[in-house]
Amino acid sequence: MRVITGTARGRKLKEPVGMDIRPTTDAVKEAIFNTIQFDIEGRRVLDLFAGTGQLGIEALSRGAASAVFVDESTASVKLVRENLANCRLEGTVVQTESIGYLSGAGKFDLIFLDPPYDTSLLDKALQNIILFDIVAVGGIIVCESRREKAMPQVAEPYRMKRERSYGKIKLTLYERGPDA
Repeated sequence: MRVITGTARGRKLKEPVGMDIRPTTDAVKEAIFNTIQFDIEGRRVLDLFAGTGQLGIEALSRGAASAVFVDESTASVKLVRENLANCRLEGTVVQTESIGYLSGAGKFDLIFLDPPYDTSLLDKALQNIILFDIVAVGGIIVCESRREKAMPQVAEPYRMKRERSYGKIKLTLYERGPDA
């Protein structure tokens, strides 16, 4: 696992030991960032279910203004901090239950949702993000799931922008439009 481009380009990220954390593959990460490449610079990023922190770190490397990394696992939080230090990047790392964090999170321009598969966490996170309206106008939510997972339709001002499969993985992007 390496940072693809930006100020930390080529830096190797520490990977988890065991299977409790499932990092996004390099091919899927590249697909994500090719899709949102013009929506990163100067943006406020939330990497929910951070794991290794690689998605938020890639965004910071590409010019995001700030990033918050949230995970409830002590091992994940330690890994994110080590990876940030190794890349000479700064971010806010929060150890807490991810769904609960959303109620007081503030606004973000870009949110990465890559929870453990085969749980209801992705749907719950998406529901709470919309309920608490924490996405800035024009902001994007990037969801990673199994290809077979049916992703929910959302109410205005949110909308599904794109859905693509990459092997066994599906990326779904939602966008927040202006208030009616």
